[in-house]
Amino acid sequence: MQGNTTFRHQGTVILSVEAADAPIVVPSSQFDEALSATYERLGLRPGLLEEVAGVIERRWWPEDVSYADAAALAGERAIQVAGIDRSEIGLLIDTSVCRSHLEPSAAVDVHRQLSLASSCLNFDLANACLGFVNAMHLAATMIDGGQIRYALIVDGEGSRALQEATLARLARPETTVADVFAEFASLTLGSGGAAMVLGPADAHPDGHRLVGGESRAGTEFNDLCVGSIDHMRTDTKALLEAGLQVADATWIAARDNGWDWGTADHYILHQISSVHTQLMCKQIGIDPERAPLTFPPRGNIGPASIPTTLALHQDQIRPGDTVVIGGIGSGINTLGSEIRW
Repeated sequence: MQGNTTFRHQGTVILSVEAADAPIVVPSSQFDEALSATYERLGLRPGLLEEVAGVIERRWWPEDVSYADAAALAGERAIQVAGIDRSEIGLLIDTSVCRSHLEPSAAVDVHRQLSLASSCLNFDLANACLGFVNAMHLAATMIDGGQIRYALIVDGEGSRALQEATLARLARPETTVADVFAEFASLTLGSGGAAMVLGPADAHPDGHRLVGGESRAGTEFNDLCVGSIDHMRTDTKALLEAGLQVADATWIAARDNGWDWGTADHYILHQISSVHTQLMCKQIGIDPERAPLTFPPRGNIGPASIPTTLALHQDQIRPGDTVVIGGIGSGINTLGSEIRW
């Protein structure tokens, strides 16, 4: 049955999608060294981040680069590639999970840095790692409705503060095995920025058409991953199982509602770990060779993960290809979306 969770867009295209890598590369072996005494005391072996999660390294921003700076850096790149006059941007959405303060919004800082028009509506949209994909849906709805012509979606994430605090906490002599595994997911995170410009299809016939998608909620799983800027606890096994369950329900609903995603040319999945990606591909029955990976050298960049993967893979996408985005956010919410490149 089609309802609130099925949406179709009529006249919105993606004009650009860009990523901004943080410059400081931090290998997982560095984390192993920092926790060597804890691992030895608890009988844990180093190398789990690489061997189990598949995260070889991640990136950090310099301490003087804010989350809004990262979002604005990616936003500027997206505007330049889109080739539009920034005065025509009618909507700016910042979807960052990471934030330096609660008020004002991060969007106002990005708006200022990018010198957008005072008529440009701007706000934050938060939904864990699903925020960027939610913003794509919202922006496309406004473009389809004729309320705006162009939208800019940005995201800036940084794992440095959380990971430094986590390493310090886990290095304490009272740390237990349960503590290590409760905070293991924190060490898989990464830093980066991403941005996308969307606009009207009639003015940009060569743009990448946003077709629509399907979403589902599994909010009974809201307590499996809870984080702040300096501490995140995750029931990794339960979160993986619940995420697969809700994602599978989304995939089945999409099929029942007329979406033909089983043979798409490219699958841009939220990047968490090798175990998650392998099981996700198996669960919904897609070819893993069509799902490019970015987490081995970048980790899980939260909401920036999907646009970063799309940006880095876009040179491999041919005109007319079908691209399916698979987004998931702790809580749990999922959303699948189709793009006709």
